[in-house]
Amino acid sequence: MIEEGRPLYLQIAESVEDSIIDGSLAEEGQAPSTNELAAFYRINPATAAKGVTVLVDKNVLYKRRGVGMFVAPGARARLLAERRDAFAATYVDPLLAEAQKLGLTPADLGAIILERSRRTEAVTTEGTAP
Repeated sequence: MIEEGRPLYLQIAESVEDSIIDGSLAEEGQAPSTNELAAFYRINPATAAKGVTVLVDKNVLYKRRGVGMFVAPGARARLLAERRDAFAATYVDPLLAEAQKLGLTPADLGAIILERSRRTEAVTTEGTAP
């Protein structure tokens, strides 16, 4: 889980986000405490707290005084939208720029993606290389 070169507190925040996105942490459900995160990842509680603060600042988590941290209503939808935007900026925008250089149309791109998707599905179902 821990990647070199990326701040630990951001990795902790992303791990909690992943749990919200995949549904293992439900909206209005209790999130792991700072101490639980620190013990699980074997990190300083201050580092875990910084990761939790990132999520509070993004309105993904909120605190119930005396009870703990909880997943905010609408957090999953906000995180999915944020990840989609990041995906588009990281992958789709460069893809479109290169496609334009090559003179590919949106239909051409669609056909290429469909072809690659079919290859990937064949590998998954058959267990063979494309």
